[in-house]
Amino acid sequence: MRVDDFAFDLPDERIALRPAEPRDAARMLVVRPGASADARLEDRIVRDLPDLLEPNDVLVLNDTRVIPARLHARRTRGEAVAGVEILLHKREGGSRWRAFARPAKKLAAGDPLVLGDAGTEFGALSAVVAEKGEAGEVVLDFAVSGPDLDLAVARIGEMPLPPYIAGKRAADARDARDYQTIYAREAGAVAAPTAGLHFTDDLFARLDARGIARHFVTLHVGAGTFLPVKAEDTADHRMHAEWGTITAETADALNAARARGGRIVAVGTTSLRLIESAARADGTIPPFSGDTDIFITPGFRFRAVDVLMTNFHLPRSTLMMLVSAFSGLETMRAAYAHAIASGYRFYSFGDSSLLCRADAGAGR
Repeated sequence: MRVDDFAFDLPDERIALRPAEPRDAARMLVVRPGASADARLEDRIVRDLPDLLEPNDVLVLNDTRVIPARLHARRTRGEAVAGVEILLHKREGGSRWRAFARPAKKLAAGDPLVLGDAGTEFGALSAVVAEKGEAGEVVLDFAVSGPDLDLAVARIGEMPLPPYIAGKRAADARDARDYQTIYAREAGAVAAPTAGLHFTDDLFARLDARGIARHFVTLHVGAGTFLPVKAEDTADHRMHAEWGTITAETADALNAARARGGRIVAVGTTSLRLIESAARADGTIPPFSGDTDIFITPGFRFRAVDVLMTNFHLPRSTLMMLVSAFSGLETMRAAYAHAIASGYRFYSFGDSSLLCRADAGAGR
């Protein structure tokens, strides 16, 4: 399909720079493909979620934890020094990370880097550019590894706010809390699973009271989620791989829920992508651990996920393609037009949507 099929115009003032307070006060657009015209789109708030689900339904949430993955580096060649911004996006070993560099033209394989400031209490971190790829991607080998590297990055890094927010304001201390789900546990993401930012302890308690179970998977979201799709056709776009895991315990719980007629409700596109990467042809979900670069566009056959809770996405993005595959392109065009006209807030700190699958009645 043409990438332009997923384009739309978004007024700049619709981009949220801070989350709603409290988090579950955000608006939520319920989208029901195939319903009557007056029921297809319904304006609710996130706090209404328990009333929109059934007791047999199960939520699947991504428990990845965002690390302060934006680092400032100095490259030295003799007496020539250049400043470079580094955004980590995928760990490949105890001391090795894939990253995006800006401006990448200042780097070459073999260049030494110093990250942080030796004159501060945290000290500096050394690395070498092991490889240089396309589109600003580099591979860095750090001088320390394992927990020592994690600690160094935590001390000198900055919270990696999305470019559409970082371009409008600087990161601050509040972002360390706001850009993290309340259930974040497994460190390794460089972008938040933003659908989960809407949950509060009170909302979890109300879901519990309704009898709606929740289970956790881990997908370490990479910075590739923010990269623009430069191809003209979706067939020519390459997804960056991300590492994820589904435990045997979670897989068993999800399969049991499906067997008793419950729906799998993916909180966020990251949870959905991981579940659909693992799912078998019959919809059952085995344990999974490894990389996934699944690219979901209209025509994709969903095997396991029935409902998707997700924020509003960038035009021409892979995530706009995913939601269009899930609920139908024309349905999502109408939903986004309604959201823009009705003042919904977009992107990472914005409002939410609850999407039913376009073929939800098929085979279930």
